[in-house]
Amino acid sequence: MAKIKTSFFCSDCGHESSGWLGRCPGCGAWNTFVESRKITRPSPGEGRGSWTGDSGSDPTSSTVVRLADVITTGSQRISSGLPELDRVLGGGFVPGALVLIGGDPGIGKSTLLMQSIGKCALRYKTLYVSGEESPQQLKMRADRLEVAAEHINLLAVTDFEAVAQALVSEQPAVAVIDSIQTLYSDHLSSAPGSVSQVREVTAGLLKIAKKHQITIVLVGHVTKDGAIAGPRVLEHMVDTVLYFEGERQQNYRMLRAVKNRFGATDELGLFEMSDRGLQPVENASKAFLEGRPIQVPGSVVTACLEGTRPLLVEIQALLNPSAYGSPQRMAQGLDRNRSIMLMAVLDKHFQFGLNNMDAYINVVGGLRLNETAADLAVICAVASSLKNRPVRKQTLIFGEVGLSGEIRSVSQADRRIQEAVRMGFDTFILPGSVRKSLEKTVLQDQCELYFADRISEALDMLFE
Repeated sequence: MAKIKTSFFCSDCGHESSGWLGRCPGCGAWNTFVESRKITRPSPGEGRGSWTGDSGSDPTSSTVVRLADVITTGSQRISSGLPELDRVLGGGFVPGALVLIGGDPGIGKSTLLMQSIGKCALRYKTLYVSGEESPQQLKMRADRLEVAAEHINLLAVTDFEAVAQALVSEQPAVAVIDSIQTLYSDHLSSAPGSVSQVREVTAGLLKIAKKHQITIVLVGHVTKDGAIAGPRVLEHMVDTVLYFEGERQQNYRMLRAVKNRFGATDELGLFEMSDRGLQPVENASKAFLEGRPIQVPGSVVTACLEGTRPLLVEIQALLNPSAYGSPQRMAQGLDRNRSIMLMAVLDKHFQFGLNNMDAYINVVGGLRLNETAADLAVICAVASSLKNRPVRKQTLIFGEVGLSGEIRSVSQADRRIQEAVRMGFDTFILPGSVRKSLEKTVLQDQCELYFADRISEALDMLFE
């Protein structure tokens, strides 16, 4: 028969211990261990049941086969109905996939999935499971978003056994669980949202998704650090992990994939929040450059790549004499340590006296740049603010900067330039190493390309 076992789990990383510990050996956090009672599985001789109703005794379910003998169904992806969401997923939902989407409270996770499942319901059978809202509240949201509610099936419960039974009996193509932290299983005595409940419930949903080829989308809460709440193993169990980001004060929302077994993880989906829900942004560069001041010191435009999409963003820098013993260094949308390093390179080669200046660097629009192609733009923005001189009109700058002051090549320079030309830019300051890769690129006659191998050369070309 089943046995009850008491264990302790770290609420941050999910590390399990037989006794309470003050500090977690897995993540190093203090006072994060919580007690949890769990019921162990019956022994093999006593028979095994599962939440899906399978006996587990089918000998064919554990037969070893050759990979070449496996027959694929060739099933097509299921379009979410939102082009930006399909872009991040790699073309749409994969049948039988388990997708986890997390984000700050109120960022728009439920709105995004309600719009998506409303479009999917026009072609496929769907199921929306809500453990946080009543059917009346969901209907009010659907009416506000102008979603075709007559095609969506609802289930407002928190009992996992009821959810599993509904999934097996209804056999929807796409199901949404909002949220995974509200579900609980009667097999466990711990509270809903605990480490053991989240882990076991997710394992049950994973088994149902793979066995019945149901695409299940889980909504996950996040901690104050921005990580998805619950055990870290939760992100390892699912097939795709998406993060919904954005500033509450701004209308733009960004969707990123940090894990995707069926596509790339560097794609970015951009949405705009409106009174009718989330609207896909087709021209992302125009959205990020909207309202950009012209001929202002410290303002530079650069091109970054988010997956296959080139984006133009504005980088602003502000320098002021420091009023404290140590100068302030602040960066929004950039790695602060890399910004400090770039300023050190600039001060080393030109002795600008930045050690006595407070520096503030900002990527306008709330986008976070992770690639090094923005290095040269950061240095040019700092130099422009320091000299109080604007850069050339309609100038795009990109390139990686090394510690010795050299400017290194970046990938897909032609796509960055073509996107800038489409947005009306005609002057480019580029690494000299990309000259050969641009030989076959056809540009307009008024476009001027300036190639620089060192920072000094780039600064000579920066001002008119």
